[in-house]
Amino acid sequence: MSPRHAHRPAPRGHWLLLLIVVSAVAAALVFEGWTTHEVASQPTRRPCTSPIPKAADTGKPIVRLDGDTAQTAGMPERTVALTFDGGPDPVWTPRLLDLLRSHRAHATFFLSGVQAARHPELVRRIRDAGHEIGSLTYTGSDLGSASAVRTRLELSLTRTALAGSAGITPRLLRLPLTTQADTMCGGEWTAARRAAEQGYLLVAADRPTRKPERGVVRQYSQTDTAVSEVRKLFRNRKVERYTTVSEGLGRTPVNASGDSPGGAPASTGASTAANTPASTVGQLQGKALLQVQSVGHVFVRAMTWVLGVAGALALLRLLLVVLFARAHVRRQHRYRPGSPWLREINEPVTVLIPAYNEEAGIETTIRSLLASTHPELQLIVIDDGSTDRTADIAASVDDPRVEVVRRPNAGKAAALNTGLAHTRHDLVVMADADTVFEPDALRQLIQPLAHPAIGAVSGNTKVGNRRRLLGRWQHLEYVFGFNLDRRMYEVLECMPTVPGAIGAFRRDALMALGGVSQATLAEDTDLTMALWRAGWRVVYQESAIAWTEVPTSLRQLWRQRYRWCYGTLQAMWKHRRALREVGPGGRFARRALPYLFLFQVALPLLAPIVDVFALYGVAFADPVESIGVWVAFLVVQLFGAGYALRLDGERLRVLWAMPFQLFVYRQLMYLVIFQSVVSALFGTRLRWHRIHRSGSAGEHRIAEPAGRQGLPWAGEGGS
Repeated sequence: MSPRHAHRPAPRGHWLLLLIVVSAVAAALVFEGWTTHEVASQPTRRPCTSPIPKAADTGKPIVRLDGDTAQTAGMPERTVALTFDGGPDPVWTPRLLDLLRSHRAHATFFLSGVQAARHPELVRRIRDAGHEIGSLTYTGSDLGSASAVRTRLELSLTRTALAGSAGITPRLLRLPLTTQADTMCGGEWTAARRAAEQGYLLVAADRPTRKPERGVVRQYSQTDTAVSEVRKLFRNRKVERYTTVSEGLGRTPVNASGDSPGGAPASTGASTAANTPASTVGQLQGKALLQVQSVGHVFVRAMTWVLGVAGALALLRLLLVVLFARAHVRRQHRYRPGSPWLREINEPVTVLIPAYNEEAGIETTIRSLLASTHPELQLIVIDDGSTDRTADIAASVDDPRVEVVRRPNAGKAAALNTGLAHTRHDLVVMADADTVFEPDALRQLIQPLAHPAIGAVSGNTKVGNRRRLLGRWQHLEYVFGFNLDRRMYEVLECMPTVPGAIGAFRRDALMALGGVSQATLAEDTDLTMALWRAGWRVVYQESAIAWTEVPTSLRQLWRQRYRWCYGTLQAMWKHRRALREVGPGGRFARRALPYLFLFQVALPLLAPIVDVFALYGVAFADPVESIGVWVAFLVVQLFGAGYALRLDGERLRVLWAMPFQLFVYRQLMYLVIFQSVVSALFGTRLRWHRIHRSGSAGEHRIAEPAGRQGLPWAGEGGS
């Protein structure tokens, strides 16, 4: 079985695992975003549309509802029920607990569910100190404007959070934004009735003007103000007891009619066991809720850090490639054509064209090479077991410079090695069978080989079929990504890949390596890294232009980039020992391999978090700020892409497609890298995916000459 088709099926379980993990994290993130947004929002409430019923408007702070019947109660004389809203707060809750302990006083803490889930240890500390715990709903938002479903959700989530954090079920409820009982009016009263149906006793507060010695329920927020005010209250000698709401009610004597003298409802349960134990099921549900919110909270915090790191890395990479590209343009290249001490190369060249089922474009490729201005050529087309008319079409080109070698299918690397065995010249150019060469591309490509230390030269690959949106996206990637990177690689002397579409080599350098290795799927990257380790230099010749046909569907693009990424990972792993070597190979490895890993593996894996966090910010934080950051980053990328297009002599009008590229194309690349990394970790052998060709590599070159003359062979037939 040939390497082109030999493969072991890629594991599908990791996609299911990814889907499960993503779904779980997304759910936790949405939940965290909802709670964080509600807690962080400014507390507002609708104005009252109707007053509180007269039966509840007695001035007493505690209200029990039973259907349409309302009963109210207050604290007995010389008793103060201390109540604290919000939290638990990691700063002020411990200080309040210490203050209460020093005065041997108890209090009722009305906690928000989200804070209880974030700080369960503080909830347990409140419980263990003998204090009472009530509900302030989950997010502390206005229930007066909430639906019945939202009200039930706020109450049930708080109950679950307290069951998970402290194993208790709250029976007391303070509606958020409520002070005195008469503030539970309008929509608040509707919410109060809904809560009463679930068995809650509603607790407001006495007016601040009521003297503590008359018996009051005091309301505080967990802040520094509460600490100072409570400390001042403790100095009141007329108060005999500082206690919880339930304990204060339990001390109220009940008369024969069933009502206390202060109006306390007889059915409030005069028990001091204020913290009712939660059921086992409730506690398990609570612990699950705590885990969900913990995951969401941790993920949001991690995303904040990742966003900063990823953003800094992306900007750093953009700055590096632009600065080095500028240096590449401005520096005096000692090996460039026209250098006074280097001769112009006119030696004969052998061009190797491996082909497998390339009948659509093989003739166009051959004729573009035959139209080259370079004087002496040998074109070897290696038909790698094609099942179509590729070999016949190549053989039909009536030119003595063209040779067709037929062999059984064995893969691209084997085909190139077969071609090397038939070469007659010392300079070898490798070309893909879907590539269209500019007339002067070969002559420009081989000129740097005049320098004796240079073993290979990368040409400038451009996208030919760019009329559709997908083609435009790939055109931007080739110019802004690949070619701009190659300029930087040359300045740093760490070019990792001579592309298979257009690259020149010394034949003796290739033969010294044993030819092209078949150990990886990215034979061009593998070969380039091997040349560096053998002591050769590799450079980039931007004036050697060839047009290639890129995939025209997302499925084909996925297959191509999957192979590229997977093969690059293979090559990086294969040549990892070069990091410890000396000489050109060691310098190359220490510069290129970390860069490839950081910016082509790690950063793309982190990049989806940036997009997710942007959506999170739009949905749950400040949408203007989130969109502003995204737009600013896009503008920076547009400037970088515009500079790259200018260097490559391309028109800037294609930049309109770049914002849309971020929504589809970039997401596809993320998934490609993820699958490649997972496949590499699982040891999966990936098969060679052939891309369907239509022979459109020269489409853009013919349609838009961009200031150059049209190709002399344009329109000369083809298949």
